[in-house]
Amino acid sequence: MAAQNKNNKYQNLKEKWGRKHDKIKANLWEKHGDSLDWLMEKTKQFTVGGASLLLLASPKMSLPIPQLEIEAHAQKVDKKVFLISNLENILPKEMKPLTDDEEKKVSEILSRDFGVKAVPELLGKRLNRSYGLIGQEQHLARYRGDNISVHFDSSEDAVEFSSYGMAPGLGGWGYFQQKDEPLNRATEREKYYIAVPTFLAPGFKENPRKIIDFFKFRKMLVVNPQNGKAVVAVVGDAGPAQWTGKHLGGSPEVMNYLERYDGSQRGPVLYFFIDDPENKIPLGPIEVL
Repeated sequence: MAAQNKNNKYQNLKEKWGRKHDKIKANLWEKHGDSLDWLMEKTKQFTVGGASLLLLASPKMSLPIPQLEIEAHAQKVDKKVFLISNLENILPKEMKPLTDDEEKKVSEILSRDFGVKAVPELLGKRLNRSYGLIGQEQHLARYRGDNISVHFDSSEDAVEFSSYGMAPGLGGWGYFQQKDEPLNRATEREKYYIAVPTFLAPGFKENPRKIIDFFKFRKMLVVNPQNGKAVVAVVGDAGPAQWTGKHLGGSPEVMNYLERYDGSQRGPVLYFFIDDPENKIPLGPIEVL
């Protein structure tokens, strides 16, 4: 009798897990059906959760697993995979500037997924494009006398990033440390800076000073659409030149985090302004909500 009661309890628990699993699966497919279809097609290149993902994704499988495990995998899948697939459905297959409609859709996705207001145009100013190939930049001087031997906060950073060297000249706005400003603020700016062709921005020829002043240390969200990694960076330099075939540049730390490389392996990023008038959004890596 005791064995029978034990079996009954197990069967009830199994059925309860199964019902909860089915409900969670149904909700996932209702919200993210297109993305899950995309993910299943990409499994040879992209592994998230292994067999547990199949349990979550397939509407035909109903093996009972604990609710916490289901929810943990659901959260893991939601983090970046849906961002990647949503962007892939919008971005052009060839490298070219986004249309107004594409920019609008990307802006909505980035703003929603990262919890910031990410826009292609801010205060009537914009770049010549918001989607392009990123290239490698060198370190830039934070203050007079800065050099590669004193540039890093830790020996680990020195080992990883010193080989990129210091640029012989200054950034587009001089030293990163501004008057009466703590050094740590300049360090963060230089660590997470990008170079963008301000000279190609609409209105530059008519009023270059106005454009240059607007872009000085302007915050931007830089996203690798192929892995979902993103960084909040500042515009710290102007460039690169058009003949390089690159549309913007990233500091060694930005390139490392985004997993982007120079040369023949260079790849695309999205770069949108962050509307942050109160300067509350910190620089550096930012995660999908």
